[in-house]
Amino acid sequence: MKNKTCCFSGHRNMSAKEKSKVYLKLNRQIEKLISEGYDTFLCGGALGFDTLCALAVLEAKSTNAGIKLVLALPCRNQAKGWQPKDIDVYNSIIEKSDEVIYTSSLYYNGCMQKRNRFMVDNSSYCIYYLNKSFGGTAYTVKYAAEKGLKIKNLAHLNKQEETE
Repeated sequence: MKNKTCCFSGHRNMSAKEKSKVYLKLNRQIEKLISEGYDTFLCGGALGFDTLCALAVLEAKSTNAGIKLVLALPCRNQAKGWQPKDIDVYNSIIEKSDEVIYTSSLYYNGCMQKRNRFMVDNSSYCIYYLNKSFGGTAYTVKYAAEKGLKIKNLAHLNKQEETE
């Protein structure tokens, strides 16, 4: 599973304009990885970038038989306190995913990091959206680099780099 698996990490808070731009870059990167034989995409299920990633993989699944969306969720009550519309999208993604793995039963301080390490430990590629040098995404990307994953930041990707 690990050799042809890609995980995602990114910020929760993104403007509508950012989401639109990133979604297009994300679609191109996912299609590129599929053309290279990647067939499993691990997503953490959080708001923002994670949601975009899950939706992009589901869209790619509609035209690429054999690829899988695996949700690696930090706890069973991850969506507690979310807005109803966000919970509806979250539940829809869960229903359409190929597999759901909970890295912890209940929320505790550190369960998000446990989920992120699980995704990195089970992947060979990490697509991320990082525009600040601190926080959970920065930690995850640093961990991915230390573990030798191929990594690509969509936050600063220009048109030329998208095809490389």
